[in-house]
Amino acid sequence: MRNRIRNSIFRLARKDVIDFLEDHEEELLQIFREELQVVDDNMPEEELFIDIHMVRLGEQLMISVLRALKRFMREV
Repeated sequence: MRNRIRNSIFRLARKDVIDFLEDHEEELLQIFREELQVVDDNMPEEELFIDIHMVRLGEQLMISVLRALKRFMREV
């Protein structure tokens, strides 16, 4: 019963959630970039074998995650 109620609510709200994500995608990406920069700044490069640009890598990952979430919400 609980799952059916939750799923019904999700079906009702999913278009709004997708629209919200699309409307605020740039702000979310900016916050994510800032948080990744903190991670990148705190990683001592001398302990890494290669220099990974966390912000660029993370941004591409976040874009993929957002696309996957929106696709999932549309297809479920």
